[in-house]
Amino acid sequence: MELSITRPDDWHLHLRDGDLLEAVVSHSAHHFGRAIVMPNLKPPITTTAAAVAYRESILKALPGSSVFNPLMTLYLTDTTSPHEIKLARESGVVFAVKLYPAGATTNSQDGVTDLFGKCLPVLEEMVEHNMPLLVHGEVTDPEVDVFDREKVFIATVLQPLIQKLPLLKVVMEHVTTMDAVRFVESCNEGFVAATVTPQHLLLNRNSLFQGGLQPHNYCLPVLKREIHRQAIVSAVTSGSKRFFLGTDSAPHERRKKECPCGCAGIYNAPVALSLYTKVFEEAGALDKLEAFTSFNGPDFYGLPRNTSKIKLNKNPWKVPESFPYASGNIIPMFAGVTLEWLPSSI
Repeated sequence: MELSITRPDDWHLHLRDGDLLEAVVSHSAHHFGRAIVMPNLKPPITTTAAAVAYRESILKALPGSSVFNPLMTLYLTDTTSPHEIKLARESGVVFAVKLYPAGATTNSQDGVTDLFGKCLPVLEEMVEHNMPLLVHGEVTDPEVDVFDREKVFIATVLQPLIQKLPLLKVVMEHVTTMDAVRFVESCNEGFVAATVTPQHLLLNRNSLFQGGLQPHNYCLPVLKREIHRQAIVSAVTSGSKRFFLGTDSAPHERRKKECPCGCAGIYNAPVALSLYTKVFEEAGALDKLEAFTSFNGPDFYGLPRNTSKIKLNKNPWKVPESFPYASGNIIPMFAGVTLEWLPSSI
């Protein structure tokens, strides 16, 4: 069995920098035409000039024949200026601004502490320039249960934000709950959308503990109950235009995952398309796969769809146990597992 689909894009990707960037970028470039690149480096990408420089380092790390296009983002802080948004839009290489609540995830310590008190002029400027806000949708209050942080964020931050700025384009990234699905579906189409990862479509929170603690299944937002996973699968396989592909592929060196205080993040770039296809096949919705992977994202961002194609062949292949690089090893999602669908360029 073989499918041919328009080349997908990844609307949420971590490429890191240095030798880790060089080790992972080809895995995304092999399958995807474009990717929204996350700005949570050390130091974070807070200016257009830094985004331009980071983009150049990504392009230098690509294989010579690659046409992969990194779409850059800015890291929103309490001190981001409205003028920076204007510079970002004029640059032609910055396509969104990322909201990390301070302390929510990897390298988010420089994130926003008071969205409405300190960032409102910037958000209003983003409306003027039609610049999307990409949201890590979790509160960081230690009194809130880790499994409830997305639900509470929607009620206390996202709903008030949409009411205050109804023309702001918002992407709720890596949704994990039926609450998020319902919220996105309740908003005006074309203004609020969501990305969905392979792990939140295929795994529930049991996957963190089966057979012992599983650090390579640990990500943020953390995996949720099975009822939430099922709700997300139903949403993305329904054909809704509000949901699109965003892997949140997040590489870490093995020792930073397998340690007393392991990092959050799942490295899924080599397997993501195989896994998305598995989800749609199991739902009897392969006819809706292409819209999710290749149409809904560019349509929301107002960008042209890709013109090239890729093939997905029903050709079982075994996921490598690890990917060695200069500083160690990266363990991919489903390491050592045989997958049914193999993507390849046409």
